Amino acid sequence: MAKQKSGRRVVVTGLGAVTPIGTTVAEFWDGLKAGKSGVSEIEGFPREDLKILIAAQIKNFDHKARLKHFKRDRIISLADRYSWFAAVAADEAVRMSGLEMPIADPYRSACIIGSGAGGLVTFETAYRDLFIEKKKATHPLTLLRIIGSSAAAHVGIEFGVKGPTFATCSACSTASHAIGLARDYIRDGMVDVAIAGASESVINYGTMKAWQALHVLSPEGCFPFAKKRNGTVLAEGAGILVLESYEHAKDRGATILAELSGFGMASDSQDMVKPTVEGPSVAMRNALDDAGIGPGDIDYLNAHGTATADNDINETKAIKAVFNSHAEKLAISSTKSMHGHPLGAGGGIEAVACIKAMLHGWVPPTIGLDEPGEGCDLDYIPNVGRDKKVTYAMSNSFAFGGLNAVLVFGPPPV
Repeated sequence: MAKQKSGRRVVVTGLGAVTPIGTTVAEFWDGLKAGKSGVSEIEGFPREDLKILIAAQIKNFDHKARLKHFKRDRIISLADRYSWFAAVAADEAVRMSGLEMPIADPYRSACIIGSGAGGLVTFETAYRDLFIEKKKATHPLTLLRIIGSSAAAHVGIEFGVKGPTFATCSACSTASHAIGLARDYIRDGMVDVAIAGASESVINYGTMKAWQALHVLSPEGCFPFAKKRNGTVLAEGAGILVLESYEHAKDRGATILAELSGFGMASDSQDMVKPTVEGPSVAMRNALDDAGIGPGDIDYLNAHGTATADNDINETKAIKAVFNSHAEKLAISSTKSMHGHPLGAGGGIEAVACIKAMLHGWVPPTIGLDEPGEGCDLDYIPNVGRDKKVTYAMSNSFAFGGLNAVLVFGPPPV
């Protein structure tokens, strides 16, 4: 068994989630337990000649009601949709943590909230205004809305964060990289508290056309590891964690939900769209080594599980390479089967799922898995979740470009 790296221990004290199956952590967890699908016909913009007509959208989201109590950030209600999601999830996580705001020692705090694409909804609206509606100008806040670091800035302003505040961008690994970097900043003594995760809102006509051209979207649904899988389903949302040093959390009497025990990264360095087995395997091993545990200690693995042909087979091969005989006993699921693929936000939302599984002793299913696909022969918790004690959980995020990030969560320190 590897020895955990030196430095301060980092714990999770707050969770926030905005997803297509629930716009609070409690609603999200209820959606997972019910095996709820957030996939439906797209709406809210012209579909014109689109061939893919489904997505996992967040509908009837009243951002003004959810953000009306914000005091320091005076323009959050005028921001892009992805910033709304980030702000709402961060607000939930901060409230759960019990931290007093604004943060007492602002230069000892960080806010790392990434996005794979930033304000694409604003981009499309601006281009339609200019090139279709022939307007002379765009909205005066257009520039601020589209910037990929705007969500981090909005959240940092509201909660008084004056330490490192920025966005990460690594496609579908964005949130996991943000959380891992924040963990390192705390572990290495740069800050004591961090708000970290990612947010995404990219479902519009232009984005659907772009993904459609890549031929990786399903016209039917998201069915990870299933024989019938034929592509992923775009989603939107945010997943945010509040992280603290163990000493900081303990000194203020916080309720500690879990320890962020391990973080691993690796790059395939091979192809923009075709994943390897080696990169994900190295990232998982690095995360285990960083946590100071062995493969047999992981009780639940939240897979990247996008329901694309290459990813699901390659991820299965990588899990087998890392976990060896334990792979046959490991409980694995892809919650994307329910909330869809929220791109950069995925790792944050799935981190919330992992921690809730640890807290409740119940692991979520992979819905729509009626018959496993060829080469997909592990226990993916088909269709119905199950009671299971989870001491350590792993969350995989593997992105276009071969950018891999893995998180390991463990029990609160004693």
